[in-house]
Amino acid sequence: MLPRLKERYQKEVVPALVKEFSYGNANAVPRLRKIVVNMGLGEAIQNAKLLDSAAAELGQITGQKPVITRARKSIANFKLRKNMPIGAVVTLRGDRMYEFFDRLTNVAMPRVRDFRGVSTRAFDGRGNYTLGLRDQLVFPEIDYAKVDKTKGMNITIVTDARTDAEAMALLRHMGMPFRAEAQRRPAAAPAGEKIGEKDAEKAGG
Repeated sequence: MLPRLKERYQKEVVPALVKEFSYGNANAVPRLRKIVVNMGLGEAIQNAKLLDSAAAELGQITGQKPVITRARKSIANFKLRKNMPIGAVVTLRGDRMYEFFDRLTNVAMPRVRDFRGVSTRAFDGRGNYTLGLRDQLVFPEIDYAKVDKTKGMNITIVTDARTDAEAMALLRHMGMPFRAEAQRRPAAAPAGEKIGEKDAEKAGG
């Protein structure tokens, strides 16, 4: 069965973007390429069990088995050795990517306490957008009673848009809740704002 967001992209988003940016044909319209969800756990250096629970929770959230990330080099001050496991990452493509984006924007984000939208300033200048969640409990797949520690994650949405303005329009039409006061077309800017620096700090699920 075709994911509802993928169907919406084909039937509604593509025509809207063709009209907005005067693309010559539908094939020129930008699209999502992949979504990368990353949990970094510095505490795993002292407590390896944290990594196991993080990988399990990330798998529940994304529906895909995570890959364990490892340190690229040793850092003596942090008691970190090269190749030590320090996190988990999932790269989503195809239907799973659309399904995750749908759940992220329509289920998880509204569960963030005092949520007022995401920043338009977290694009990287190449059409990709990164946001941070401070708490995995905003995803209903996570059982609060089984959580040993709240864990944040970074989510990078990779598009093939040529500009940040086109990428923002794509994400907005697909349901990304950008803050109402900042509908300006973005220029290149630092990526990776945490949701929300003020809003989600209070989020406890």
